[in-house]
Amino acid sequence: MRAAVVTAFGGPEQVEIVRVPVPRPAAGQVRIRVAAAGVNPVDGAVRAGVFGGAGTRLGLGWDVAGEIDEVGAGVTGWTAGQRVVALHYGPVKPLGTHAEYAVLDASAVAAAPATVDDAAAAALPLSGLTAARAVGLLGLAPGSSVLVTGAAGVVGGLAVQLAVRAGLVVTALAGESDEEFVRSLGAAEFVPRGSAPARPVDGVLDAAVLGERALGFVRDGGVYVGLRPHAGPAAERGIRVVEQEVAADGALLAELVGLVDAGALTLRVSEAIPLADAVKAHARLAEPGTRGRLVLTTA
Repeated sequence: MRAAVVTAFGGPEQVEIVRVPVPRPAAGQVRIRVAAAGVNPVDGAVRAGVFGGAGTRLGLGWDVAGEIDEVGAGVTGWTAGQRVVALHYGPVKPLGTHAEYAVLDASAVAAAPATVDDAAAAALPLSGLTAARAVGLLGLAPGSSVLVTGAAGVVGGLAVQLAVRAGLVVTALAGESDEEFVRSLGAAEFVPRGSAPARPVDGVLDAAVLGERALGFVRDGGVYVGLRPHAGPAAERGIRVVEQEVAADGALLAELVGLVDAGALTLRVSEAIPLADAVKAHARLAEPGTRGRLVLTTA
């Protein structure tokens, strides 16, 4: 099969399409025939060597949408032919989801949304699980105020929708041209990028990774949730600082799929690019202003 990998760190030109044996699922795993796979900033970080792994072949890709092709021993509830989505967690792995087949733990898999195509479905797992976990870690009661930075981005946009659904009053921080969009997601207030909210908020969900600057928007005793482990601001003024890390979670992913199918969660795809053009996708990933998830397709 074809797979996108890196064997040396650097820019988009380091991405290679190679031919490798089709993997087989072990006990407790499933093999998915990949239809589409999201291209996320973490893929660029893997390619650049942020997570290490020098001297080895590293597979790219965390998100996947496709069809179960084979199930391993002991797997129940899944059969060949089912359309699914999943998160293939882990930055250092020999093969990811940017391939024609991917093997994952069955516990990471959920039935795919019935109301969107494979490209849109592939935009859900990593971003949706990240946003859902971050909103949960806020731990704020309904009616509390929360500022979402990077609210027009893929993770930030999903976080706005999930925070509103949790009963929080959302202020969205994004580019000036994004105001109409983030308000359509349910944001009650809008702050242009580079500005500050009119008053301190109970919590910040820092999807844009503003760090110390975002911490300054939080009231004394509030909460800051960052999306980059071990790289956030230090606690001060009694603020609870939480640096979350996403994890594969098929049950939570199934809940998010249900919201998509109910029309309560909107997914955005910027562009669908063939797997053979993975270098182009990585180059696009580095361009500013992209709105929506870039997706690789195998068709």
